Amino acid sequence: MNKTNGLWQFTPIGNFEDLNFNKVLERFYSLGVAGLTRENIQNSLDGRLPDSDLPVVVRIRTGEMNRDDIPGIETIMERVQSLEGRNSYTKETIKHMQIKMKKERVKYISFEDENTRGLTGAKYGQSNSKEHTWGIYAYNKGVHFEEGDKKFEASRGGSHGVGKIASNAASDLHVMFFANCDENNERHLGGTIQLIEHELNGQCYRSSGYFAKQKVAGKTTKFMPFENTFGNVFEKKTRGLKIVIPFLREQFYREKEVVQAVCDSFFMAILERKLVVYVNDLKIDDQKIVDIVQDEMYYEQKVDMIKKNFTPLYVRSYVEQEPYEIEVVSFDDTYHFKLYFTYDQQIPRGRVAILRTIGMKIEDFKVKNHATKPFNAVLVGGVQEDVYLKSLENESHTAISAKDIKDPKLKRKATRFINRLSDRIIEIIDAKTREHNPADGKIDTGDLLYTLDVNFKENLSESFERVKIKSGNELVTNQLGEEFNVEEGPEKRAKPKQKRKVKAVDTPIRRRGRKRGDGDDMRKVGEEELVSYKITSHRVDRIIGEHDEFIRLNLVGSDDIKHAKKCHLKFGLVDGMGKEYDNEFNMAANYVQVTDMNTNRECKIHNNTIQHASIKNGSVNLRLQLAKQYNRALKFIYYVEV
Repeated sequence: MNKTNGLWQFTPIGNFEDLNFNKVLERFYSLGVAGLTRENIQNSLDGRLPDSDLPVVVRIRTGEMNRDDIPGIETIMERVQSLEGRNSYTKETIKHMQIKMKKERVKYISFEDENTRGLTGAKYGQSNSKEHTWGIYAYNKGVHFEEGDKKFEASRGGSHGVGKIASNAASDLHVMFFANCDENNERHLGGTIQLIEHELNGQCYRSSGYFAKQKVAGKTTKFMPFENTFGNVFEKKTRGLKIVIPFLREQFYREKEVVQAVCDSFFMAILERKLVVYVNDLKIDDQKIVDIVQDEMYYEQKVDMIKKNFTPLYVRSYVEQEPYEIEVVSFDDTYHFKLYFTYDQQIPRGRVAILRTIGMKIEDFKVKNHATKPFNAVLVGGVQEDVYLKSLENESHTAISAKDIKDPKLKRKATRFINRLSDRIIEIIDAKTREHNPADGKIDTGDLLYTLDVNFKENLSESFERVKIKSGNELVTNQLGEEFNVEEGPEKRAKPKQKRKVKAVDTPIRRRGRKRGDGDDMRKVGEEELVSYKITSHRVDRIIGEHDEFIRLNLVGSDDIKHAKKCHLKFGLVDGMGKEYDNEFNMAANYVQVTDMNTNRECKIHNNTIQHASIKNGSVNLRLQLAKQYNRALKFIYYVEV
């Protein structure tokens, strides 16, 4: 092995205080190769040359290398071998590290950028100067370098100062290197390793180690970088930065996922010619990205099956649509965005890609109560909007949220901004829905007669409610609880019967519990009583589109249902005069899929009943994908069973 003991520096401490691995490692590890790719390309875009029109070029390579070619490998192995876990998690992690470090051939991934500034002030080492980005990147945690140009700073992706640890999280040994070449062609190599506090040769040390040498200055010491003479994978000859991660985790060694991560997070930067990425021999630029996102090897191509990764739809929206100009007002501030919007009834999940002007996607935004609407959109603002969005981002730059903001006033402002953003997008969604589902101008007299008939009956609801019981007879009750038999035929008069109390909340129907049979999906087994409620027409919103039907049931105000969280749903087929026909409508034959819009989960159809629909804020919201033979002229009465 190379005699490189002493190339890694750990700070001595008096005793142990923290015997856990850095929690940020776990968070970035959970983001996988997508998080790793995103963080390193974002850093490259942040380091772009401010006065250049050339795109940032990032070259990503995967491969294998000899363990003994890793600078300071003996020190790394000695330190890892000295680690001692104090709980099950650290013991398991240390054991895994000790096994992996014994392999003589190890996998790696590298990210090398061009047309970037690289890090400045490397020759000064740990200078603690705000102008020397080498010292900030190499030796400081939780520190984000800020540009003097406020407009340039606003567009940059980083802000939390913790994203650089994403590279450590991708290594089985939590180790990474960075090779730098600055504007003066000065080349240096640094690195970090994240362990736990440990003891070696009777001395306790901090958890973080730095690939550096120590320089004594009076009573203090500081870290200084090595000139980069290590060659091979660690070589960097052109201006910019190169990240090298040895002992790459097996689950991160996936070229396809790297390609997807590039397109998912940076499709706009690539389309706008701000970024070109090479993944091994595959070039991703403004000419190739459309072909890649339309390749079924990388992405699902059937629009109605795109439910998780929306990049093909985003690219289509951004390339094909003219943007809407929208304003979002939050207290005294007004934010302006461009919204590239596509309405397509084949789209099963509605999402908005929120992007920064640098071309990086922050998140797949779910519009409030419209997550299953058939649309897709891309949202991007300007400098002011970038500044505000940056303040709302989480540390991994994958979501905007108000929950982590401590100041109550700023938290309220953020909450209002997110709600108002949803409201503005909802206005466009609703307008497009009406545009694609216009009224045909004809009056369906059957509908009219039925509505008049129902309205007439509902005007009498203070006196009478209609209740079905298991025998098939009908009971008509008034609010006093008086019950009458109703015999068939209009000439028969109702005869009074014994008085008893009957609930009259949107027409309850009681059915006895039944034993569970094969495939039965009742809430409980045995003799528990299930109660069905007939939902009156004013509580039902129904929209029928080309491929889907949307149903919303408003159950607010019902004392009988207010505590229920789920329900079953039955349909009763009716004719133009409101006469109901039992078991005449086959749900399974007419609906391809039922989606619960409150939870974005699929509801099963069993025994001609939609099972386990959620009730959220007193509302049932369903999207039903229609079969080809579905008759759009059908009318229904709806029954909720809880």
